[in-house]
Amino acid sequence: MHEAVDTDQFRAWNGYEGRHWADHHERYEAVNGGFDGHLLEAAAIGPDDRVLDVGCGNGGATRLAARAAHRGDALGVDLSAPMLARARALAADEGVANAAFEQGDAQSPPFPAAAFDTAVSRFGVMFFADPAAAFANIARALRPGARLAFLSMRGLGGSDFGGVFAAMSAVLPPGAAEGVGDTAVSFADPERVREVLHGAGFSGTEITAVDAEQVWGADPADAAGFLCGWGPVQHILRGLGPAAADRAREAAEEAFRPFARSGAVRLRGTAWLATATRP
Repeated sequence: MHEAVDTDQFRAWNGYEGRHWADHHERYEAVNGGFDGHLLEAAAIGPDDRVLDVGCGNGGATRLAARAAHRGDALGVDLSAPMLARARALAADEGVANAAFEQGDAQSPPFPAAAFDTAVSRFGVMFFADPAAAFANIARALRPGARLAFLSMRGLGGSDFGGVFAAMSAVLPPGAAEGVGDTAVSFADPERVREVLHGAGFSGTEITAVDAEQVWGADPADAAGFLCGWGPVQHILRGLGPAAADRAREAAEEAFRPFARSGAVRLRGTAWLATATRP
């Protein structure tokens, strides 16, 4: 394991947050998996490539990358031991033998120098405490001419999920939800993304807005219960008590209601797709 530089994230992803993602991997895949096509097309993984998946979580993108690099391999790296255990089990169940998983912090060298042809990340790069160090480390791990492709969240304002979250926040005590989700949207500014990638030594950065359907649950009540179990929301509600939790769940259920169709709650998810090259 690489030494964990970001100890706060290490505790979160090896505690409740990581266990919730691992235990509900199919549900999180339903939320984020719709973006996989955008990511894989941008990454342009070749059959002989060695692929690095940063912040791989339960390994959904790693397994897809390994299948694309069927004569090569894919390495998923993440802080979360619970999610990595789930990733290894899913790869074994699906017979993806060329996918491997390692616990580590992308901010903490070393990855093997110039060892990978492609680096990808599906919503894993927003959580770096030191993005400059992390992307410099990723750049060192890539061969000259190698490609980087990743997804990061856009701002919550004007998005379907932002509306649901605002409805929940409105019924909580003033300031209770302040700052929740800030880390997740830390790469919502394209100019900041360009600045970080340029500083890390990447060139040819392109950033494109992409959308995808996100399935949050079977019905509004189910979706609200799942959202209230998400780590940052659960942390708030646990501190406020059962009455506040009930109000938040009811508000989320009502906000999800307009998105219920065809047997599921379907939101329009928004993201930035960034690509760059290691010169």
